[in-house]
Amino acid sequence: MTRVGAIDCGTNSIRLLIADVEPGSGELTDVLRRMEIVRLGHGVDRTGAIDPAAMDRTLARCREYAGQCRELGAERVRFVATSASRDASNAADFVAGVRDAFAEYGVVPEVVSGDEEASLSFRGATGGLRAHNIPGPYLVVDLGGGSTEFVRGEVDVEAARSVDIGCVRMSERHLVSDPPTESEVAAAVRDIDAAIDLAAEVVDFSGIASLVGLAGSVTTITANALGLREYDAARIHLTTLAPEEVLASCQELLHQTRAERAALGFMHPGRVDVIGAGALVWHQVVQRLSGLGVERVVTSEHDILDGIALSLVDRPA
Repeated sequence: MTRVGAIDCGTNSIRLLIADVEPGSGELTDVLRRMEIVRLGHGVDRTGAIDPAAMDRTLARCREYAGQCRELGAERVRFVATSASRDASNAADFVAGVRDAFAEYGVVPEVVSGDEEASLSFRGATGGLRAHNIPGPYLVVDLGGGSTEFVRGEVDVEAARSVDIGCVRMSERHLVSDPPTESEVAAAVRDIDAAIDLAAEVVDFSGIASLVGLAGSVTTITANALGLREYDAARIHLTTLAPEEVLASCQELLHQTRAERAALGFMHPGRVDVIGAGALVWHQVVQRLSGLGVERVVTSEHDILDGIALSLVDRPA
C-alpha cells in the first residue's frame, strides 16, 4: 500500500486527496479529501494575469495542503494545475510559491496535456462505474471552471477533446446579470453549442450507454435534482437520473437569483455566482446526448483528482 497526495488546482477550486493506493489492484482508500474555492483563474481570460488576491488565497491553501501531506505521511505528491498557472503573465510567481510550499516533495505545478487530462479524469471516474455494473460505453464529461473535457471509452480512453467552456469562463463572458437575461443566455448557448460541436468532431457521441458528469457544477446540479437539504457526497456519488430530471434541475438553477441559490443548503458559497453557467453547459450537453438516445445520466464524485492519485503508483519513486 502506498500513501499518496494528489492536488487538482483548477480555475475555480483547489482540491486535495490523500489516499492509500494498492499498487496491484489500483484500489484507492481515502484518508483525507477536501476542497476550497480560490478562483485562481478569476479574470485571467480578461487581463492575462492571475489576480494577486487569488494567488495569495491559493498559495495559502497550498501551504495547508503540504502540511497535511506531511502530517498524514504521504510518500509521493503530484500537483496538477489549470493552464492559467502556465499562461498568465505572472505564472512564475505562482510556480515559485507552489515549489516552496511542497519543497520536501520536489513538486511543481504540472499543466498536463488535454490527452493526459482526459486519461486521468476517465481513470478516476470509471473504476466505480464498472464495479457497480453501470454499463458502457461511457461519455465522461468533466465540467470545470475554464474548460470542459469530453472523453469516450469503456475500459480505456477511445477519444477525447477539451474545449474552452466552463462555469467561470461562461459567467465572465456572458451571464453577468442577476438572474441572467434571455439575450445573455442565448449568447452563452451559441458558444456552448459551438464548443460541443468541436468536441463531437473528435469524440463519437453515438452509441453511448451512460453519460457521466464530473466536478462541482454537475454534483451541485444533482444535489438540486435530489432535493437535498445539505451537500451529501455519498448520496450524490453514482446517482443515476433520467435526462429530463437533469434538464429541469439545470433550468431551475440557471434562472434563480444569486440570493435564491445562496439559500440552498447544499450550495457551496463559492459556486453561487457561477452555477448558473455550469448548469447551462450541462443542460446543453445532456440535451445533445438525450437527442442521440442516451437515457442514463450518472454523476460521479470521483474524477481527475482520483486519477492523479492513481497515477502516482505508476511513477518511479
